[in-house]
Amino acid sequence: MKAVKPVISPLMKELSAYMSSALGKPLPAPVVERAKVHIVDTFAAMISGSRLPPGKKAIAYVKALGGKPQAGIIGTRVLTSVTNAALANGMLSHADETDDTHPPSRTHPGSGVVPAALAIAERDRLTGAAFLRAVVLGYDICARIMLSIGELHFRQTGHHPSTFGRLFGAAAAAGALLKLDTRQTRFMLSYASQQAAGLSTVYRDTEHIEKAFMAGMPTQSGVAAAVMVEHGFSGVEDVFSGDRNFFYTFAPEAVRERLVHGLGRDYEIMRCGIKRWSAGGPIQAPLHVLQELIREHGFKGTDVQKLCVRMPHKDLMSVNNRDMPNICVQHQLAVMLADGTVTFKSAHDYARMRDTKVLAMRKKVDAVGDPGLTSAERGWRCIMDVTLKDGRRLTHQTMAAKGSSANPIARQDEQEKALDLMGPVLGKPRAQKLLKSLWDFHRIKDVRTLRALIQP
Repeated sequence: MKAVKPVISPLMKELSAYMSSALGKPLPAPVVERAKVHIVDTFAAMISGSRLPPGKKAIAYVKALGGKPQAGIIGTRVLTSVTNAALANGMLSHADETDDTHPPSRTHPGSGVVPAALAIAERDRLTGAAFLRAVVLGYDICARIMLSIGELHFRQTGHHPSTFGRLFGAAAAAGALLKLDTRQTRFMLSYASQQAAGLSTVYRDTEHIEKAFMAGMPTQSGVAAAVMVEHGFSGVEDVFSGDRNFFYTFAPEAVRERLVHGLGRDYEIMRCGIKRWSAGGPIQAPLHVLQELIREHGFKGTDVQKLCVRMPHKDLMSVNNRDMPNICVQHQLAVMLADGTVTFKSAHDYARMRDTKVLAMRKKVDAVGDPGLTSAERGWRCIMDVTLKDGRRLTHQTMAAKGSSANPIARQDEQEKALDLMGPVLGKPRAQKLLKSLWDFHRIKDVRTLRALIQP
């Protein structure tokens, strides 16, 4: 009986051809610079995450698994398989809310893409230039899969958008570094689709362990999909079209053309945000505005009678009176009122949620969801009114908080943030040496040489 030739849609042909050849395509200089900032940011998140409860759990779990010593776990001397390393480092990178974000798709690309690329590049001793190019591709695919599905659809159906995005972004980066050809790339996308999972129930996690797993799991699955195809696995050649395909299952009304629209021209990493504060993305604008008000007018928390912050109503849903300190907008504003600023340490201190001084400040804070501030691009914006005890009323706003794509963090800003996160783990001298290497990532001849710098 003659084998039936599979039908492959034009969209899948275009997508798989681009993904399989992306490593050979040069990047514009601004994209290279932005990629370095995001790579530094994700390394900082992984290193600081190695000392947080979700990171400690991930390290202990993977250490117990053993595995062929192919790649390392950041912040430790543990070596394990590429898939185990992807799981652990993915969890480390989202052990809290320090990692980057892509607001239009509601995904966190770095915490999936960078650990995936690192695992393969370390195993195969690849160059920093190849690593960087694969990372940019991963960001593109991570964002586009969710832009196609539609964040609102996932919000209504209970799936978790960032988990799906990380899965395909991780697979794309890993597959590119493994030099999978066009047909193998289609197989890889099929194996990634078979592993697609993630429920929004994770928002009920009060210790961030499961939420961190929602970064580690898709990173591991994406790397596994690429490595299985590297080992000869074959499969369905077009999982995005035909009978009972990926979109039929998860989003029948998806706009599939968004998967390829602008590929090679519009780089999604340029629409990402980096958190200036070690807190949830929606909290960036309120902290940004309150800090500027304090600097301009010189008041203290004890001078404040009432603080009202209006922010996008969809964003408020994610950070409204949460049990975790670094994703609770009322608590973070109260800490800034009490201390005059917010640090990595204070943002994560559960004890401060019971601190009488902070609780007194929190009673003054009122957060209101404003549909008029909500946009499809999910920008970091807010309007704040502060009433002081002396009768003065101060008003300030931002439509693009520091760190958003419209107001991006520069290299110096990221350097300061990264040192704050890395220094306590590595020591300041080693952290500075690591940062010097990361800023010159495109010149690294062997990514494995970083291993000595990312161990305590």
